[in-house]
Amino acid sequence: MVASRKISPTPSEQAQNSDFKNWTKIRHYEYPDYDRSPLEIPTQARDKIFQRLCFLYGEETAKQYLPELERVMQVYYAHKPPARIAAEQNIQVGDRFTEQDVILITYGDLLRSETSSPLASLVHILEQVPGFKKAINTLHILPFFPYSSDRGFSVTDFRNVDPKLGSWQDIAKIGDDYKLMFDAVCNHTSSKSKAFQKLLSGNPEYKDIATVYLDPNELTPEDRKLIVRPRTSDVLTKFQSINGAIWVWTTFSADQIDLNYCNPKVLLWVIETLLLYVRRGADLIRLDAVTYLWQIPGTSCANLPQTHETIKLFHDIFAIVAPGVSLITETNIPHQENIAYFGNGNDEAQMVYNFALPPLVLHTFYREDTEALAKWASNLEFPSEACTYLNILDTHDGIGLMGVKNILTNQDIDFLISRAREHGAFISYKTGAGGKDEPYEINTTWYSALNLDSGSEPLALQIKRFVASRSIALVLKGVPGIYLHGLIGTSNDVDTVIKTKSKRDINRQVISETVLDKELKLANSKLSQLTQALGKLLENRVRQRAFHPQGKQQILNLSHQCFVVLRVAPDGKEHILTITNVSNQTCQLEIPLDCLPLNNSYLGSSPENNYWYDLIGNRGWRVQQQKIFLVLHPYDVIWLVPYGELEKNIENHSLG
Repeated sequence: MVASRKISPTPSEQAQNSDFKNWTKIRHYEYPDYDRSPLEIPTQARDKIFQRLCFLYGEETAKQYLPELERVMQVYYAHKPPARIAAEQNIQVGDRFTEQDVILITYGDLLRSETSSPLASLVHILEQVPGFKKAINTLHILPFFPYSSDRGFSVTDFRNVDPKLGSWQDIAKIGDDYKLMFDAVCNHTSSKSKAFQKLLSGNPEYKDIATVYLDPNELTPEDRKLIVRPRTSDVLTKFQSINGAIWVWTTFSADQIDLNYCNPKVLLWVIETLLLYVRRGADLIRLDAVTYLWQIPGTSCANLPQTHETIKLFHDIFAIVAPGVSLITETNIPHQENIAYFGNGNDEAQMVYNFALPPLVLHTFYREDTEALAKWASNLEFPSEACTYLNILDTHDGIGLMGVKNILTNQDIDFLISRAREHGAFISYKTGAGGKDEPYEINTTWYSALNLDSGSEPLALQIKRFVASRSIALVLKGVPGIYLHGLIGTSNDVDTVIKTKSKRDINRQVISETVLDKELKLANSKLSQLTQALGKLLENRVRQRAFHPQGKQQILNLSHQCFVVLRVAPDGKEHILTITNVSNQTCQLEIPLDCLPLNNSYLGSSPENNYWYDLIGNRGWRVQQQKIFLVLHPYDVIWLVPYGELEKNIENHSLG
C-alpha cells in the first residue's frame, strides 16, 4: 500500500488542544491514510442520514445511494490527522463562536499588489492597522475559483483556485493565521463549465445535472407565476445542444445553470466538494443562494422543504466527519423565512445572515430614530446555543431589502430607496409572487449610503456617523461580519458601473496596495481617521466576554435618539452597556440602574460613589441618585463597563 503523505504540518498539529484557535490549524493529509481503522458511523446517525435521503428521493433510491455517500465520508475521514480527530472530541457547542470572532468579507483580488499574488496580499490591510490585526480572526474569501461571470459566482471549476488569484498554497498560508470561510456556490454552475458542456454534447452521464426542457412551454404560465427568484430575466435560457435546442433553468443569469438536485448524483458531487473544502482549510462554509436549491414546477421554487432537508443532511454529515466546521446559509429573504434555516437550533445551519439588520440600521440613521430597530432587536429569536447570527451591514452585493419585508412598512422601504438614490445608489429588482417586479437590494457602499460624497459636511462628522452605524452590528448578539469596503469606508464607484453595466460593481472597487499604504500614513486622511476609530471599537469588542454570542442581550428603550443595549457574559459575571447616538443632535440620557439586571458585584470600592468606565472615550461616568447621567454628542458611541468589574478583571489578569 502507498505510504501516506501529508501537507507540511503546522506546530499545532502536535498539540492536542481542542481550542478552536488551535485545532482548526491542524492541516489535513494531502493523501488519504487507508492503513488505519476506517470511520465508524453510529447506527443512529446512519439511520438519520438514510431517512433524509428517503425524504428527498424515496426509499429505493436512498438504498441505492447511501453506500456511495458513506464512501465519500470515509475518503474524507482518511485525510484527517489523528491530532484533529482527537481534538474534535472535546468541542464545546457554546464556544463554536465567541466574542473573539470577527469576520472580514472580501474578494480574493480587492487588493492589488505589484509584488505578490492577490491572495498573498489579501491580509495586508489587517497588518497595517493595529486594531484590525488584533480583532479580525476570520477571513471570508468570496469565490476564488475559475469563473466566467458574476464576479466569481458563475464557477467553471469548483475544485481549483483561479490561477489569476493564486493557489491552494496561498489559501493554506492565510489559514495559518486566520480561520477561513469558503463559498460553496452550490446552487448553480457556469454554462462554460465542463459538466454543462458535456450535457450539451449529449454525454449520458451528465444529461440530468440541470433542469432541461425541450420546449419552453412545458413550464406553463401558471408555473411561472408561482416562481419566486431574485431576478427579472426569463427563468429559462435557450442553448443549442448536439441534439437540438434545449431550454435550461437559470435562476440568476443566462450564464448560471441551476444544478438539478432531483438527481442524487448531483447531491453526492456537492457533498464531496464541500468535504474537499474542509480538507483545504475551510472552518466555515457559506452556502450561497441556497434558497433556490431545488426547482420543482408548481411551487415557488424557494425555501422548499427539500432545501431544508438537504441542509440538514449536510449538517448530519459534518456532525460525523467534521464537527468543528460550521454551515452558514446565505438566504436574502424575509426575516421569519430566513431564521427558519436554524432548523430546531441543532439540526441545520449554525449561522444565518442577519439580513434584516442592514436596512434597519440605515433606516435608523436616515430617520435619526431608533424605534423600529429597537422593537425588532428586542424580539430577536435565538433558538439554541449551537447557532447564531452573522451580523452584517453591507455585502459584496449591496444592502438587501427582503430581510425587512413585514418589519418595515412599504412606505419606509420607499423612503430608504429614495434617500439612498439621493446618495448615488442604484436599485436592483426581483420577480416576486405573481410575476410582479419588486425592489430587491440597494447597490451602494455603506459609507456612501450614509454620507453624501459631494456634501458639505465636515469629514470628521461623516466618519463619526459611519463608525456609529457600524457599532450597531458589533454590539448585538451574534458574530460581526464586515465587507472590506465597509471596513475602510470606500465611496461609490459609479464609473465602473457605467463601464460594466453591472450595478453591483459600485461596491467592488479594486484597491491599490500602494495607494492604501500612502493614505494610512497620512494622519488626517479619511482612511487613517476612519480605521483608527473603527479599529478601536473592534479591538475593545474582542476583549469583552459580555459580547459572547451566547451571552444575554437586553434592549433599553430610553430614547429615540440613542440605541442602548446591555450585554451580559454567559456566566453573568461581566456586563457592558452600549449607547449609540444615531442623530446629528446632542442627547442627554438618564439610565436608571434599576432597569439593569445587575447585582452588587459591579460596584466599586465605594458603592455610594461608584463609576462606569467608557472603553471608547477612556473616561468614567459617575452614578448619581441611582442613575447614570450621560451627554452624547452627535454620533457618539459609548461602551460602559462597571468600574468594579473592570478592576477585578485587571487584577485577575495581573495575578494570572
